Amino acid sequence: MGSKYTKRYTEEFKRDAIALVDSTGKTVTAVARDLGISSESLRGWYRQAKTDRGEGRPGELTTAEREELKRLRRQNAEQAKTIEVLRKAAVFFAKESDR
Repeated sequence: MGSKYTKRYTEEFKRDAIALVDSTGKTVTAVARDLGISSESLRGWYRQAKTDRGEGRPGELTTAEREELKRLRRQNAEQAKTIEVLRKAAVFFAKESDR
């Protein structure tokens, strides 16, 4: 099974690792091994960096688009909660006005 601890890397470290892949001509797996990190992590960072540069596959979201989508989903959830509270309040007050 996997570890309960997930190591976090700085954005600077990620940028440097991606630059190594681009500048050395080594494979992602070789660079990851040299740095002592997971090749899947580096592969994901590299793929996202290519997408951010406009070199990704069609339909892939850039980091900015992912952040905006996350923000909009959070906002949508908050608004859905507000609407539910207002709906319940309207039902309550409608019942109170009938008395």
